[in-house]
Amino acid sequence: MSAPEQQELVRFLEDRFACAQACTECARVCALRASLTDLDGPDDQQELRRKGILCAEVCDATCRALAEQTVQSEAGMRAQVEWCRAVCLETAHVFDRSPDAEEAAQACRDCAGACTEFLTLLG
Repeated sequence: MSAPEQQELVRFLEDRFACAQACTECARVCALRASLTDLDGPDDQQELRRKGILCAEVCDATCRALAEQTVQSEAGMRAQVEWCRAVCLETAHVFDRSPDAEEAAQACRDCAGACTEFLTLLG
């Protein structure tokens, strides 16, 4: 493997790891935020809870997909990361409307940013 190819591989793995880390943190924060909302609360609280749970599940699945040692198709990886990015952005917008959810909204934005950076490597 040539030096440029080796550098590309290292960057790919670093960005993949950074995306997986961001997904893990986002999943943790979203699950915590969802657990703090009232199950029988008003519609906006129920939406916040549903979005938080969905985002945690998608981020967790994305992290697991990125951590797999098996060879994945680039198209499959791209689809998973794009889905995660979209769900994170939607969830951040929902959290923006809720008081005291700034940390969760920022974790979602950070995750979406890491997904975007990783997607640029996939081409």
